[in-house]
Amino acid sequence: MRILVIHQYFLAGGDPGGSRWNQFAKYWAARGHQITVLAGNQDSTTGTTYPDCKGRLVTPQRVAGNITVLRCHVSRHYRSGTKLGRAWAILTFMFSSLVAGVTRTPRPDVIVATSPPLGVALSMWLLCIWHGVPSVFEVRDLWPDCFVETGLTSNPLILWPLYKLEWLAYHRSRWVNVLTPAFERRLLERKGVPRSKMSMIPNAADLDIMKPGPKDNEVRKEHGLEGKFVVSYFGAHGWPNMLDQLLDVAALIKEEMPDVRIMLVGDGMEKDRLVERAKRENLSNVIFVDPVPKQQVGDYINASDACTATLRNMPHYNMYYPNKVFDYMCCGRPVIIAIDGVARDLVERSGTGIFAEPGNAGSFREAILRLRDDPALAERMGKNGPPFVRENFSREKLAEKYLGIVLDVAADKGT
Repeated sequence: MRILVIHQYFLAGGDPGGSRWNQFAKYWAARGHQITVLAGNQDSTTGTTYPDCKGRLVTPQRVAGNITVLRCHVSRHYRSGTKLGRAWAILTFMFSSLVAGVTRTPRPDVIVATSPPLGVALSMWLLCIWHGVPSVFEVRDLWPDCFVETGLTSNPLILWPLYKLEWLAYHRSRWVNVLTPAFERRLLERKGVPRSKMSMIPNAADLDIMKPGPKDNEVRKEHGLEGKFVVSYFGAHGWPNMLDQLLDVAALIKEEMPDVRIMLVGDGMEKDRLVERAKRENLSNVIFVDPVPKQQVGDYINASDACTATLRNMPHYNMYYPNKVFDYMCCGRPVIIAIDGVARDLVERSGTGIFAEPGNAGSFREAILRLRDDPALAERMGKNGPPFVRENFSREKLAEKYLGIVLDVAADKGT
């Protein structure tokens, strides 16, 4: 079967970031299906255009086996930090992916689009009409609700077309998949999506990439972490991630806990400001590390004594399962979860970590203190991680479940 995937942020080889769809494509291709991905031509972490894609509207890339990626043009203004720049980048991908889907793609049996950005809904709908095939729409974030609920905009001129795109995505696709129970409730209660056309295939663990390993590895040597208690964060350095909280914690414990280091691995629009703040306040207990390839992230997690996920203390962010938490669990490291809601419930239910109140440096300090001063507790929480994710959040198992849905949609069998 031919499956067309529209995913602006599909990773290139070695890119850091969420590999959900790279893994799904790999597993589906291994089952003999032909996978074509319409993806952006930029590293979404750094905002840089891939060298072989410069000056081209569409750049084909053969990944492996039955997977082909068509890198579609995204405006360089994506990383400008302005609303207009981000909007223009989304529009350029809508156009270039539509061109690629019409002119460079063999007729698929089914189309799967994953959002954000919500602009993929229009590309999906038009390509479904062009090819005469059904579609599956995946919700990784609730656009445009997130803009309203986090205070980013209340401008009706911006929100009206976004709500129209949202309606198109939910009601003109054959099936809708969400990533968390909270998303499922929102679509059922507020968006009019019937349960009969909705599933929940959440974020999950890359068990073939993330595995427990020795703590005293080359990462510790490279960054001078021998003999230190290391608390690490991995991922985007953006406004929603509220990484100032970690610098607040560093300032609070600098004299009290001189053996503790806070390591932030990744990049984003807030990183330069965070680095400057750490220098200005002489936070020598904070280490910034540039993004590392997905295959190396496990070494950094294993070099840590504990790992953390943080988001702003807003009801909207209480609906997320951060993918990094599953990576931490895979590697057997205890989690300090500074996100309330479903993520907190996941960590506490699995016995894999401790909740710290978002935005409360004192609460985070207490979590570090508990894990540092009670090695048996930290070890027990870490050991709970791998079996929990193998049983409940195996990427391979969820890929099989998702594939079953996609095959049924392609065959027009409904569920």
